[in-house]
Amino acid sequence: MDDLNRYIEKRKKKSMEFDESFDAGYEEFKIGAMLRQAREQAGITQEELAERVHTRKSAISRIENHADDIRLSTLRKIAQALGKHLEVRVA
Repeated sequence: MDDLNRYIEKRKKKSMEFDESFDAGYEEFKIGAMLRQAREQAGITQEELAERVHTRKSAISRIENHADDIRLSTLRKIAQALGKHLEVRVA
């Protein structure tokens, strides 16, 4: 485990609030990172994706950088525009 992971684990043990907010923020980051990766693998720009889902490039950038409070319908549109499908799981 590297120093950053040790620090995060230590902070989580000290503060329940940090633990909850870190995990929520990390999930939002993962969604945006996955969308960006899928877009890049499809070989399209943010502008091209925005055109396909009928929105602005700034909206795509915002989603990729912090996908907080994103609608499932928006995720579905983006997935379809990238030639993917959306899977949602409750674990």
